[in-house]
Amino acid sequence: MAIYYRGLFFLAASAFLGEGIEVLVNMILARELGSHGLGLYMSILPTIFLIVLLSSFELQVSISKFVAEREERFHRNILYHALTITIIFTSILFLVTAAILPFIPVFNTYHPYVRWLVMILIPVISFTSVARGYFMGKQQMGKIAVSNFLRKIIQLGGLFVLFRFFAFDPEAALLVAIGTLIGSEIIVFLYLIYLFIAQFQQLKRQPFSNLNRKVVRKNLMAVSIPTTGLRLFSAFTGAIQPFIIKAALVRSGMTDILATEQFGMLMGVAMSIGFFPAFIAHSLLIVLIPAVSKTHSQKDYPTLQKMLQQVMKLTLVYGVAAVTLFYFFAPELTSLFFKSATSAVFLQLLWPFFLFHFFIMPLQAFMIGLDMIKEAFIHIVWSTVISFALILWLGSSLDWRMDGVIIGMNTGSVLLALMHYLTICKKIGVSIFMKGLVQKAANR
Repeated sequence: MAIYYRGLFFLAASAFLGEGIEVLVNMILARELGSHGLGLYMSILPTIFLIVLLSSFELQVSISKFVAEREERFHRNILYHALTITIIFTSILFLVTAAILPFIPVFNTYHPYVRWLVMILIPVISFTSVARGYFMGKQQMGKIAVSNFLRKIIQLGGLFVLFRFFAFDPEAALLVAIGTLIGSEIIVFLYLIYLFIAQFQQLKRQPFSNLNRKVVRKNLMAVSIPTTGLRLFSAFTGAIQPFIIKAALVRSGMTDILATEQFGMLMGVAMSIGFFPAFIAHSLLIVLIPAVSKTHSQKDYPTLQKMLQQVMKLTLVYGVAAVTLFYFFAPELTSLFFKSATSAVFLQLLWPFFLFHFFIMPLQAFMIGLDMIKEAFIHIVWSTVISFALILWLGSSLDWRMDGVIIGMNTGSVLLALMHYLTICKKIGVSIFMKGLVQKAANR
């Protein structure tokens, strides 16, 4: 457990600094792009993240899980087959994306170069995922922590220098913002690949054993494919969410420009502030996947129960403190971005969304580590369908508008967290109140 806590500390510390930088990044974007430009930037991000997800093929999850479960003498062979899969998959995805990207309409309102900047991300993210997965599986979280911090600081430095010393028209400014984001990913790729090559050279000098090629690929695909499906669904719904929200607001009587500005304040201001404490949840997600996988492979259910108790208590403590702070100091916090009372109200109304989201991320790590990806996918589908239905229904109402949108978002977050939690409790044999441990779980 010592390595688990040490890894969490490194990740949480770097993520805290990274989230602070992210707030500065969004403040620069808000001031340089304006409310409409920020709305356009936030609208394209889910589509970019969708392409990033496809490029990663969730190899960081499958590799970390497989490496954590196997002895070190098998790691060289695992990485060899993982790299082979990555090369084949990346080549196919790059060619397919090059063929269809010019016809994706969402890019039509942006600078033509944005399409080709996104293309660069495909090989960058693919090979970075292999390195991340290996370091995660080896519990070398310091390297992951540094890479996460490096990405944020490069993005902040790039934005500061470019906007400080150069003047851009609105379209070019948006291109610079997106280009800086992608440039930071390239720097992280170079850093992690350098460390990965050095580590791989060490593995080549150590005794090793081979695993059957079909066994390795089957194990990697058994996690990568369903996890990619899960993430793909989430990314796809995230990509269409801006259009659903804006469509609902327009149907309620808002102009398209006002709807875009309101969405920009929701995602660029309220979400940026509300997700700040999520660095702890994200750190838990990264650490828990290999930790839960290894513990589950050993059938050590008492340890799994203890881990769940610790995660829930930690999340409750910082989550309640965070949303309380956001609620009572919303005007002061949102004024760092815009002098607008509207974004402060959004932040206050979204407290259930943020609080339960802090629980969702580590709970998803448990679901993956416990081989319950199918159940996690079903949970996400149900919560998203209900959330979007409420957004369209209430958001389109003249009486509700953005309040209705937020109700839909809150409902989806609460529902997803509860479904994950109840399923995990049943799997590892613990009551929902963390009492009365069920001994039969140890016999599974």
